[in-house]
Amino acid sequence: MYYETVFIVNPDVSKENTEELTDALVKRVEKASGRIVKREYWGSRPLAYQIAKRKRGHYVLLVTDGEVSAVQSLEEGLRLEERVLRFLTTRLQELSDEPSPLLRRQTKSAEATKSEEKPAEEKPAGEKAVEEKTEPTAAVVKDDVATTPEQVETKPAEKDVATEAAGDATT
Repeated sequence: MYYETVFIVNPDVSKENTEELTDALVKRVEKASGRIVKREYWGSRPLAYQIAKRKRGHYVLLVTDGEVSAVQSLEEGLRLEERVLRFLTTRLQELSDEPSPLLRRQTKSAEATKSEEKPAEEKPAGEKAVEEKTEPTAAVVKDDVATTPEQVETKPAEKDVATEAAGDATT
């Protein structure tokens, strides 16, 4: 059986100390004949509400495979640890190999930041950059139901006729 545990560590603790805490918890699970399938550090994030006068926290995800005793050992370690603000354990029906949605979002934003940092390709002095103008597209649904992508057509968005008529009347 798989169990997913997310815990929040006090933001005053450094990232390195958070990793050491996580390592200690992993060892505790392994002692109780469990194993960690997935381990993700989500970073320092804002809390939904203040906990112990803190507005941020280090978020960590651990997915455990094993008996209930391994999860109970992990939760006992989290309860005894003063640096942990909150934790939540849930049982998973199936295990996904993909990163969690939060980690995927972080990697996409990091990739976008890296692409913005790359310098734009310089054109020779004689060439001018040409900007493409594209018309926005609007989706048209056949038979008032769109259940598959084949049923949706795209065409250039039509201008508002009323706005054009009002514009022509004022000139």
